[in-house]
Amino acid sequence: MDRGRFPDAVTPWEDPVWRAEAVAWVTEGLAAHGLVETGPRAVRLRPWSVLVRLTVAGPAPVWFKAVPPAAAFEAGLTEALARWVPAQVLAPLAVEAARGWTLTPDGGPVLSEVLDGRPGGPDPRYWEEPLRQYAAMQRELTPYAEAIEALGVPAARPRDLPALFDRLVAGNTALTREDRVTLKALRPRVADWCEELASSGVADSLDHADLHEKQLFAPVSGRYAFFDWGDALVGHPFCSLLVPARAARERWGPEVLPRLRDAYLEPWTGGGVTAGGLSRAVSLAWRLAALGRAASWGRMFPVPPGGPGESGDAEGAYWLRELAAAPPL
Repeated sequence: MDRGRFPDAVTPWEDPVWRAEAVAWVTEGLAAHGLVETGPRAVRLRPWSVLVRLTVAGPAPVWFKAVPPAAAFEAGLTEALARWVPAQVLAPLAVEAARGWTLTPDGGPVLSEVLDGRPGGPDPRYWEEPLRQYAAMQRELTPYAEAIEALGVPAARPRDLPALFDRLVAGNTALTREDRVTLKALRPRVADWCEELASSGVADSLDHADLHEKQLFAPVSGRYAFFDWGDALVGHPFCSLLVPARAARERWGPEVLPRLRDAYLEPWTGGGVTAGGLSRAVSLAWRLAALGRAASWGRMFPVPPGGPGESGDAEGAYWLRELAAAPPL
């Protein structure tokens, strides 16, 4: 049982009725594929998910995942993506969309494991090809933006963001008085950035919103599969670049960022937007993606009713402050 840094978090796994129902559903889902458990389970409990590694006959495990109501859309989205972009995701073995449950095959090593296993460490260009493939998937998904939102994925389109900014600032208990003064002064510029990004000529699509090295499988050299959509949004696709680019910058320094931007933008060329327009959109999206990150923390860790307690406000305040920082691209 792995509880990470949340030893006191209460999850549905502690409820024997819920657990029995989940295990029965897993057993049924495995049986539909001719599988049966053959060994012990490894359970990882976090406030945002229950993840169980199931040992079955064969070389690879199967994974059961349950998420809270705020991220329940992930199950239905996972199922839909397997239909729309099957080459870039894993097809689930079973889905219970109403309860936010998924049963998926093992995807092999994640990118962080592959990188850590390379002699001499990872190459500074390690994110370039994953970003090309991810951007190509986003572009392929642009016709499905409305359908993705209908699955319950939160909307964070550029023209939605000023109202989201207002809600986040008003509801965040961790912001200081100085923060509020700064953000109030920034509000007109936020509206201008949103309007400019909305008019950039790039259609809304799926934004993973938390794409890091443990959120994509790299089982075969040059081939990647993306997963873990609990923070996903429908919005400007370029907002997705924030998380992987920041991670690469921390590992290698700011000099890697132009290469990653250019790799990400390759699949977006030829759509009637100039290279300069695409670069400007990246800069705007980098800054405005902070609103999606703040909203995600607030959604997954709401302020407890009637009193203090663990919430996402501290992280949300961090991301709101990031709006005032000049983007590095």
